[in-house]
Amino acid sequence: MLNVRISPHDHDSISTDKAMLYVVFALLPAAIWGCVMFGFRAAVVLVVSIASSLLTEWLLGKINKENTLRDYSALVTGLLIGMNMPPSIPFLIPVLASVFAIFIVKWTFGGLGCNWANPALAGRIFVFFSFSSLMSKFSLPWPLKSGAELVSSATPLSAVKMEITSGLGSEAILSSANVPVSGIASSLSASLGINPYFVDEFLGFAGGCIGEVSALLLILGGLFLIYKKVITWRIPVCYLASYALLQWIFGGVRGGNGLFGGEVLLPLVSGGLMLGAFFMATDWVTTPTTAKGEIIFALGCGFFTFIIRCFGSLAEGVSLAILLMNMVSPTIDRFCKAKKFGYVKPPKKEKEAKA
Repeated sequence: MLNVRISPHDHDSISTDKAMLYVVFALLPAAIWGCVMFGFRAAVVLVVSIASSLLTEWLLGKINKENTLRDYSALVTGLLIGMNMPPSIPFLIPVLASVFAIFIVKWTFGGLGCNWANPALAGRIFVFFSFSSLMSKFSLPWPLKSGAELVSSATPLSAVKMEITSGLGSEAILSSANVPVSGIASSLSASLGINPYFVDEFLGFAGGCIGEVSALLLILGGLFLIYKKVITWRIPVCYLASYALLQWIFGGVRGGNGLFGGEVLLPLVSGGLMLGAFFMATDWVTTPTTAKGEIIFALGCGFFTFIIRCFGSLAEGVSLAILLMNMVSPTIDRFCKAKKFGYVKPPKKEKEAKA
């Protein structure tokens, strides 16, 4: 029994189901854009992921005699899993990811509020290491298709990885691999002198997972959640800033460019960084509860993302970085306890007068 005895109490009108619907609303523009870019099959992957999550949640609720579909957490999990899938993925894989996320990660540990890791994140990691080759094949969006259907090696993120060891620029690597760019990217590159692949990644004309290709729409969705106070600014801002800073300082060392020579803009908008920073690292259950703890958590995410992307064998490191920090969230909370309301630090004992 919970006995509430001491005031004051801060009331917030937002509920779990309302917060989850806000998250769905924030994710929809990027998800719809992915379906527009990759076609009908991408929409089917999203539907399969969502349906699998909802069905698993409903069956487990029946067994435990609980109706947990009303909090919409399973809907968010299914949508995030679908957005983290390549458009060409076999339908069985998002099904396995959804079942693993809901059953193993969420319900095995007690359901919503008891899971130690973000269910969608864990589901993606499970299928990524189980089906690595399939999870690494990305379709080009239809405006860029010119006979090539799949890009499995020369993506902007993998180009940054190759740049680290070769010292060549990502634009040169992608150009040599004949990775196409959109017309708007070519125009902006010619007039402003910026990397055209950065423009495509920012706007959403690049190969990748369904829901991560448009950094712009993900940023707008994240800002909406901050405005609605579903999440705070601390985790996404500190995550992105710490990663960008490390990438700038140390990202060019292995390629012979020395300190402060790493490319920042392209890796910042490539891969799942924006999706992870705004929608997965900010999960209420698996992140610290204090402001100081959130900052420490975000800095850790940025550090591990940089380490994996720069020095690891994988091109992407967002999911693993967030998962590692999910594991230490309770420890961070333990050392970042908030002071009790009305607490006054006791005065130090006066030193005894010298004789």
